[in-house]
Order: sequence, then C-alpha cells, then structure tokens
Amino acid sequence: MSLEYAILGFLNYHPYTGYDLKKIFDTSIRHFWPADQSQIYRTLARLTEQGYAEMEKVLQEDRPDRKVYHITETGRAALLGWLAGPPPMDEPRSAPLIQVFFAGQLSNEAILAKFEGFAAIMRAILAQYEQVPNQIGPYQQEITSPREHFFWLLTLENGIHSMRANLEWAESIIERIKTGQVPEK
Repeated sequence: MSLEYAILGFLNYHPYTGYDLKKIFDTSIRHFWPADQSQIYRTLARLTEQGYAEMEKVLQEDRPDRKVYHITETGRAALLGWLAGPPPMDEPRSAPLIQVFFAGQLSNEAILAKFEGFAAIMRAILAQYEQVPNQIGPYQQEITSPREHFFWLLTLENGIHSMRANLEWAESIIERIKTGQVPEK
C-alpha cells in the first residue's frame, strides 16, 4: 500500500512518466523503499483505475508516445489523508536475522565469515547513503522547498543511524567470536 502513496507523493510535486518515477525512486528513496519498473507501472495503472491519477499521452515523432501521469484532486486528498493518519506499522521481518537465529548450527569460522560479510555489506550501504544528497540534487532544483528537502534528509538520517547500529552490532559479534566468547557446540 505504501508504494501507491510514494508514487502519489512524487506526482503531487510534478507529473511524471513511469520511467521518470523509477529514476526518482532510485536516487531518492531507494534506501528505504525500492521499487522495480514493473511494480511502478502496475501501481500507476491501479492509481489511474481508482481515479487517484490520470494518464496523458504526449505524442512524440521520433519515439513512442510518452505516458505522463498527473495526480488528481481525489489522489491528492487520499495522499494528504494518508500522511495525516497513523503510521502504517508492518510486521518486522528480517531474513538475515533468521540466519543469525539458527547460526549456532555452523562452525565459529563460518559464523565469523558470515558476520564479516554482513559488516562489509553495512559499510557499503553506508557509503551509498553518503551519496544520496548528491543524487537528489536534480530534484531539489524541481522542488525548491527547503521544508521538503529537510524531511527528505530525515529519512536518510534514519537509514544512516540504522546501518551504523547494524554495523556496530555485527562488529561486536565478530569481536566476541574472535575472543572466544561464543559457546562451543
């Protein structure tokens, strides 16, 4: 359900094609809500069917016609209602934590390798997050509200804090394994 509102949020700024929305997702909110091209197009079709968005065909001579989506007043009202409502709370799920839960069945060497890999992934994600302010630059030129930018960057701040906490946790486990604090089988 949140994908619909993410798309409506972007359409509330500006009309976009599905292709444009994919680029915006990848350079702005991917760190907490990734979406592939087919999901975006399916969701745009659903939003159009519900009357939350309208599609306009823009004729092009040298390429296929562009389908540009606009938010409707009904869509804007739905978006604002959703934004003002309580935060949607999904059940927390984590495939990596399922692996950790059952990791006692592995050797300490295998667990050490797993957590060293996990820590490397967290470092790589943190490096990606550091690039996000540079990637949203083009959209800051389109949407010039400092208030909007402030809230955009709050989501990045949350991601950075979460990744740092995960990295600190992984590094503490690596240290416990290396210093023999893990019970033997």
